[in-house]
Amino acid sequence: MLLLAVDTATPAVTVALHDGESVLAAESQVDARRHGELLLPAVDRVLAAAGVKPAAVTDLVVGIGPGPYTGLRVGLTTALTFGSALGVPVRGLCTLDGLAYAAGAGGAGGAGASGAGIDGPFVVATDARRKEVYWALYADARTRLTDPAVDRPADIAERVAGRPAVGAGALLYPDTFPDARGPEHQSAAALASLAVERIAAGAEFPPALPLYLRRPDAQVPKNYKVVTPK
Repeated sequence: MLLLAVDTATPAVTVALHDGESVLAAESQVDARRHGELLLPAVDRVLAAAGVKPAAVTDLVVGIGPGPYTGLRVGLTTALTFGSALGVPVRGLCTLDGLAYAAGAGGAGGAGASGAGIDGPFVVATDARRKEVYWALYADARTRLTDPAVDRPADIAERVAGRPAVGAGALLYPDTFPDARGPEHQSAAALASLAVERIAAGAEFPPALPLYLRRPDAQVPKNYKVVTPK
């Protein structure tokens, strides 16, 4: 197995290569405005660092969000294009699940991310902009209890009270998440490690389709003037 993982659902443009036993190479850059510019060069560098040609990749996994429309589609389109060109399967994984894995047992087990070592119930929250967070509750690093959702932090304060929280969204709103910890950003290394575990266990994966949860920020103006000739 040579599994390539990518995720652009958060400000982190992150790539990793996993051989089924360990992460061979990984790279992450945090830049919310340059996903399209940064992703392919990062893939090239990760493959080069591992001494691997693209044709050797046997599997792909991509973070499906939730995340903002513009950034999220970069990773999905890239992964699906690679999968089609190489004739290899492309699996989706919830981006929040990757953060959860890094924060708990996955992070402590060398998944390539700085984990908080959380071993009980916790929350993952990423920045959804518009003063909202994408979030979900977890029983542990591998078990999500709720579907991903998008809400204002104050509206979920009672549901997340008393739980440690990880992710950039948690760090942004300390009143709702007073016990906020790292990792702050997604890690493709953690995503790859989680995917390898699930493949080995014969688990099902969600399709490699975007999990937006709300309409894109960019909208077609209403009542715009038509200027095409009659």
